[in-house]
Amino acid sequence: MSAEATNSVTPGPMPSAVSGPVTPTAPRRKARPRIDLRRLGRAALLGPAARDRLPDAISHVVEAHRAHHPDADLEPLRRAYVLAESSHRGQMRKSGEPYITHPLAVTLILAELGAETTTLTASLLHDTVEDTDVTLDQVRDQFGEEVRYLVDGVTKLEKVDYGAAAEPETFRKMLVATGNDVRVMSIKLADRLHNMRTLGVMRPEKQERIAKVTRDVLIPLAERLGVQALKTELEDLVFAILHPEEYAHTRELIVRNAARADDPLAEVADEVRGVLREADITAEVLIRPRHFVSVHRVSRKRGRLRGSDFGRVLVLVNEDADCYGVLGELHTCMKPVVSEFKDFIAVPKFNLYQSLHTAVAREDGQVVEVLIRTHQMHKVAEAGVVALGNPYAPAPDDPADGERVDPTRPGWLSRLLDWQEAAPDPDHFWSTLREDLAQDREITVFRPDGGTLGLPEGATCVDAAYAQYGEDAHACIGARVNGRLATLSTVLRDGDTVQLLMGQDPASEPSREWLEHAHTPAARIAIQRWLAAHPAQAEAQRTDAHARDAQGRAAHRPAAGAPDPDAAAEQPAARPAAGNVLTDRPGAAVRLARCCTPVPPDEITGFAVRGGAVTVHRAECSAVARMRDGGRAEIGVRWGEATECRVTLVAESFVRPHLLADLTEAMALEGAEIVSATVEPPTQQQVRHTYTVELPDAAHLPALMRAMRNVAGVYDVSRAQPQPQGG
Repeated sequence: MSAEATNSVTPGPMPSAVSGPVTPTAPRRKARPRIDLRRLGRAALLGPAARDRLPDAISHVVEAHRAHHPDADLEPLRRAYVLAESSHRGQMRKSGEPYITHPLAVTLILAELGAETTTLTASLLHDTVEDTDVTLDQVRDQFGEEVRYLVDGVTKLEKVDYGAAAEPETFRKMLVATGNDVRVMSIKLADRLHNMRTLGVMRPEKQERIAKVTRDVLIPLAERLGVQALKTELEDLVFAILHPEEYAHTRELIVRNAARADDPLAEVADEVRGVLREADITAEVLIRPRHFVSVHRVSRKRGRLRGSDFGRVLVLVNEDADCYGVLGELHTCMKPVVSEFKDFIAVPKFNLYQSLHTAVAREDGQVVEVLIRTHQMHKVAEAGVVALGNPYAPAPDDPADGERVDPTRPGWLSRLLDWQEAAPDPDHFWSTLREDLAQDREITVFRPDGGTLGLPEGATCVDAAYAQYGEDAHACIGARVNGRLATLSTVLRDGDTVQLLMGQDPASEPSREWLEHAHTPAARIAIQRWLAAHPAQAEAQRTDAHARDAQGRAAHRPAAGAPDPDAAAEQPAARPAAGNVLTDRPGAAVRLARCCTPVPPDEITGFAVRGGAVTVHRAECSAVARMRDGGRAEIGVRWGEATECRVTLVAESFVRPHLLADLTEAMALEGAEIVSATVEPPTQQQVRHTYTVELPDAAHLPALMRAMRNVAGVYDVSRAQPQPQGG
């Protein structure tokens, strides 16, 4: 965590590769002036204050802390500063300033965000174990187990022990610690922000390396934890280092807009104040300038920017209901852009963010975005999990039972912690972490039992299976999405209900094809690990895939050794038909209709056809209604005493190894003799089987169909209804 860089106190000219980034000049909120760290450094050199008063060097931290926590106990801060100052004494930053200025600056960042005292105490001490002789035992003895845990969580692993793996393994350690206490990552983010602010004395190649890690790992983590105040500044600092030309152009756009005589944002803000004043709604209306990266994105999307594109109007109210009151007034009195409305209060973002978003159009065509939220929502929008205080402090009427429960641990963090255990290789972990964090948005899907699964946008049923069942998802055979059968490759949407269909075979195998549809690291790692551990089965799957491709090219063919199903279909569907069906026309030839394949004990009816034969249909067959409407005379028919029958069944299933063998075995156990079989090439992980079978007793047909449905992977079995043949 050592901060080697010099402090850059005042924004200077456009950054170069040597001078480092510049803090954006357009403030996003009302903020206290930045502290003069050189003055603090001189104060730190004077040594600790007397025991009965706070050191002057942390007075700015105390002021910011008291603004959020007026009743906070400041004694831990005083003692933490004394220990940090004395242990870092003599250490200097590359700029020549006392090292203590770094933990002071990090602690100030967190204090301004509203962090509670324990976090600030750990922040003051966050580099002591890493860079001085202070031990974790000392920290625990003087400040307690929570502070010790936070300091340990942000302490880097030594390169002498881990070599090139030190950085990824440090992040792994930090993320695992964050899984138990999100305040670990809060300290890390503030630490990286101060180091990025003071990166100017580093070599250009080191600036670039640190900026890329910040872009790929720290900024996505700040977004997921909802700490927008840190995320946006980190984005701008990274932007300045990695894209200096675009940064310079964006800076020029902002400067030029600031010099304009007219300001459409200010005009709309005044109009909003007037509307709310007349409606008697108490509200604070502010203008929030966009940060550099946001302006850059808007310019790339819209081309030439107008004055309204450089910021948004923010309306702060006291109660949730007031948010909707403000929205109603604005949409009544101003011209709303309906397509821009979003309600993140009723449906908060996965990172705790809540707000109403809308937009109003001016007469000159400019569109101004408006954000509406309560003061508490705004605090959480800026500070995310930092604004929640200590999530582990027991409520007054709910004393702690010794078990840590973290209400701020979101689904994405749980998933990350799960899959990192299965990625022991540091390089694999590092690349997968960056890939996982690159996914911008999270969706929530519902289980039939009312539970939920948090998944990244673009996740499929494969991902849902591994998120819910872990490696037991190898046995998944399909899914229902919103009540309808779906393949495992189906992409899920926010709010979908997903029922995962699991097979009963404990030795079930995942399909190699699932890798094409697995979006989450947990799913990919589990599938890859199984394939690596079972090379023979993996090779068999590869061979089967080639065979299925060949089968598809050869079109539909009957199973080897089986009669041609088309020829079989021309045979009478019952045997012997004359003995099995009695008609009111003795001696007439009888045949069973192929459109509905009736078998005992179906209710049946008959119609005369050419040549004097009688065709027998199920009573509910659609052809019966057509023939009745056409005036065809019905002929009475009934089942005879013979019980043997031949029937064609269609089984629909998901693709899985050994399915055909299991299905035919189940049919044989029910006494069915397979006359012909056709297995169509699979499409979208689904396959259709058609079997013509003979049963010794038609009464066994329901049991046969039930046994076929009970085979893992089969989701439907029905009687075939082929189209009637001409002639």
